[in-house]
Amino acid sequence: MKIKEYRTQFITSLSPIHGEDEAESFFYLILEQKQQLKRIDLALQPDLVLSQDEIVIWNALLDQLKLEIPVQYLLGKTSFYGLDFEVNENVLIPRSETEELVEWIIEVQKLNNNSPLRILDIGTGSGCIAISLAKNIPNAQVYAVDVSEKALATAKKNAALNTVDVTFIHQNILETDDLLQEFDVIVSNPPYVRNLEKVEIKKNVLDNEPHLALFVEDTDALIFYKKIAELGLKNLAPNGLLFFEINQYLGKEMIGLLQNLNFKNIELRKDIYGNDRMTKSNI
Repeated sequence: MKIKEYRTQFITSLSPIHGEDEAESFFYLILEQKQQLKRIDLALQPDLVLSQDEIVIWNALLDQLKLEIPVQYLLGKTSFYGLDFEVNENVLIPRSETEELVEWIIEVQKLNNNSPLRILDIGTGSGCIAISLAKNIPNAQVYAVDVSEKALATAKKNAALNTVDVTFIHQNILETDDLLQEFDVIVSNPPYVRNLEKVEIKKNVLDNEPHLALFVEDTDALIFYKKIAELGLKNLAPNGLLFFEINQYLGKEMIGLLQNLNFKNIELRKDIYGNDRMTKSNI
């Protein structure tokens, strides 16, 4: 069968579940990963053919996509901030909003002439934040913490894949009283989705991505932010910076928390979708 013909069948069968645009994006992701072909290759060579063995592979992926298993998990990898990352059921799939947080930190460090600094990423998951910062900030010593040993195993693979040196630490931050050294930057994208917001979460996320990295109790939604900010008071260097990715509905509450802990120069930024998503502050 011609790939062009299979493309039509693939998109038609997935569109009722995922929408036509997303179904088309899945097709081209798989085309690149499994066939080493890009969209332009198909346009220039419309008579390219899938073998019967290749069709079997494509159909197996199609069946799993119909069950709303994330395409990134099926392919075992994704792209974040221009880098490749392995992903699996033990780590969240990196989001574009988090890329904006990474970009903000890099922008700030460029203003500081990329002076030597220590960076700590708390709740690193796949390692996407820590690794992207290590790759893009010269002279940075980067450390990354996670409570999940399986997540850390994935993050270590990703550091090797992207040829960066990151020190990974297995640690439960909620049970940590002191980080034992100073950092110039502490950044975290901790669990922040309240249980009451589960109704807003897509099925492919709710059924497949690790709840440990996603959800917090409705009655204590800022538990990680409060703990990390308190550690920041102890372990940030003078004028050290604290960056957070936050729940879009809790921007005011986050500012209040930081103000109550006497953080200064608190800035709240929206993401590309217009939602309150990131904060920066310093001690």
